Amino acid sequence: MDLRHAVRGRVLLPGEDGFDEAAGPWAVGVRQPVSAVVEAEDAADVAALVRYAREAGLTVTAQPSGHGASGDVQGVILLRTARLDEVEVDAPARLARVGAGVRWGRVLAETGRHGLTGPVGSSPAVTVAGFLAGGGVSWFGRAYGWAADSVRAFEIVDADGEQVRVTAESDGELFWALRGGGGDYALITSIELALYPAPSVYGGRITWPATHAGAVFDAFRRVTADAPRELSVWVNRMAPPPPAPAMVGVDVTYLGDDAEAKALLTAFDEIGGSSSDTRGLMDIADLGTIAAEPTDPSPMLARTELLTGLDEATLDTLAGADLAPLLNLQVRHLGGALSEADPAGGAGGPLAEPYLLYLLGLRLPHLADAVRGKQAALVEALGQAVSGRKPYTFLAPGDHAAQAFPAGTLARLREVKRDRDPYGVFRANFPVLD
Repeated sequence: MDLRHAVRGRVLLPGEDGFDEAAGPWAVGVRQPVSAVVEAEDAADVAALVRYAREAGLTVTAQPSGHGASGDVQGVILLRTARLDEVEVDAPARLARVGAGVRWGRVLAETGRHGLTGPVGSSPAVTVAGFLAGGGVSWFGRAYGWAADSVRAFEIVDADGEQVRVTAESDGELFWALRGGGGDYALITSIELALYPAPSVYGGRITWPATHAGAVFDAFRRVTADAPRELSVWVNRMAPPPPAPAMVGVDVTYLGDDAEAKALLTAFDEIGGSSSDTRGLMDIADLGTIAAEPTDPSPMLARTELLTGLDEATLDTLAGADLAPLLNLQVRHLGGALSEADPAGGAGGPLAEPYLLYLLGLRLPHLADAVRGKQAALVEALGQAVSGRKPYTFLAPGDHAAQAFPAGTLARLREVKRDRDPYGVFRANFPVLD
């Protein structure tokens, strides 16, 4: 059977008008040599695609938005799920049902009307399904753990092409793997997600001239040393292309009122000389504006590491190292509920490292090698402060799933993969069997 007769959604093949755009990931410059792109109409169409692929001996990879693309998709069928766009909020039950193509910005607009929030990350353009499949490091991870730990049920298509609802009670092993283990085991079509009360959220960004970096990083260490779980603080060294000036900044959210937040952040106010300060009470729907990340496809080249702490040598490197040609060096405070995650609840397990390092540059032909070189040099300079583990949701081209999980967790995920997808119908961005 021809693929176009197997599904109702649009099918694009190499060489056809629109194929290159449809096959391109969010990270411009990552090449995806897929054999076809299918834009599914609904969950039944996803099931039809899986049955077709299984019978034809082909493989399917799902990318709702392509934020986590690795480029390791030679010859596979690329599934786009933008039309699976339902959002239903049950405010009394504090639950949301979200389709696989829905982005966080839309979910927050819906939940915010009820004084509720989901476990959202820094970008409103990332899809809920992709974020949760990789575990998800949320603004509120210190309070509620991995974003995936908030999932109460998945609706999926399995390797037999059947539509199935998966919960901890119905299929504990698959539910565990889907909560942060990547997309190797089934195709997610919708998610039932727990929501959290947020009648008052404080957030925003403070910036200073780059010459204040040492003082800002020192204050960051002091504030995060005993921060309550409701407070998340991320520090950035920003080096935009000239003539824009280099800056250092702090991004914050606090699940509480503004007086409490201001008291917790006094160390930053004592620095003085800030260039801008957008902090204040804010609508849930505006959380995506804090980090000011691009929402359109961009040629970004990122590297992420986890840090074991912030001793003097580490702090000096982070605050003082030359960044060129990078655009941003970011350190996120983790800990709290992330460090206490139940290993039985999801594949992410406890995240012992208290800080996350994110190094960002441009994936442009004349810059990419220099960006990678600078990222590697900074990681080497940090030495033993770098743990070697990377959260799955932050893996980048060239990384592997084995870097995201302890050996025992990886072995268990591989067993789930072999058991639930013996035909090799599904391929995640970062497969557990590679």
